[in-house]
Amino acid sequence: MLKLMLELLNIGKSFSSQTALKSIQLSIGEGEFFSLLGPSGCGKTTLLRIIAGLESASAGQILLNGQRVDLLPAMSRPFNMVFQRYALFPHMSVGDNVAYGLKLKKISGDVIQKKVMDVLQLVEMSEFSSRLPETLSGGQAQRVAIARALVNKPKVLLLDEPLSALDQKLREHMQRELRALQKKLKLTFIYVTHDQEEALNLSDRIGIMNHGVLEHVATPQEIYKNPESVFARYFTAAMSCLRGELVQIVEDMATVRLGDGSLVKGRCHTPAEQLRLGMNLHIYVRKAMAFGDQRS
Repeated sequence: MLKLMLELLNIGKSFSSQTALKSIQLSIGEGEFFSLLGPSGCGKTTLLRIIAGLESASAGQILLNGQRVDLLPAMSRPFNMVFQRYALFPHMSVGDNVAYGLKLKKISGDVIQKKVMDVLQLVEMSEFSSRLPETLSGGQAQRVAIARALVNKPKVLLLDEPLSALDQKLREHMQRELRALQKKLKLTFIYVTHDQEEALNLSDRIGIMNHGVLEHVATPQEIYKNPESVFARYFTAAMSCLRGELVQIVEDMATVRLGDGSLVKGRCHTPAEQLRLGMNLHIYVRKAMAFGDQRS
């Protein structure tokens, strides 16, 4: 059981007449890899930016270890953020990019140098310290962005679609590296993605968002096997949708006759009292998924 760390209490956000977030309630444990999953425009990045302090909530509170942090400015919150486009300073070397936040804190040069080299070694970029960002590959630049976020030793690392700009092969490699790094550091990660497979592979738990609502929070296996809504069921894996006639229902197992006469049997998420023989049902056939290893 993970120790409770971060709590979002009834977080809401409105832009003029548009509601972006609706009463978000969420608890995240210490050392947890938590992903916010949903399509573009569902509110997941807005929620991440509110946690970071880059945007203010219209309602609600954010607690860290029982203390309110939503009243603090972004620079005073013990969170750091990794952006989709890295946001490295092009005129600064890799080492200077990583050191930038430490220099703002007026830390001595020797201490900064050691911290920078330690974190660059952690992400396997120590030999690139004097290089400029323009000379780096996409994966290398992302490692530097992660190092810059980690060097201040945040309590929570916020990641906004950090791998979406990478090609598929490099993205899969960086997923493995990111998960291994998170486990090694035992640091709380909150990870925003629209990629279902990425969330299922990386996360301890996933929160599925749709139109500003947090629809379902559970482990990847629970979400995949027993999604709580039609949207969650459809969004968490590629699937085909078939239509057929209900011919038998036993507890939660339904047998459906398709148009070609063949029979399909599977778990039904509609309550039994709402079913009747002969009614038409939609059958969702999901592709098989391999989940990353999960902590107990």
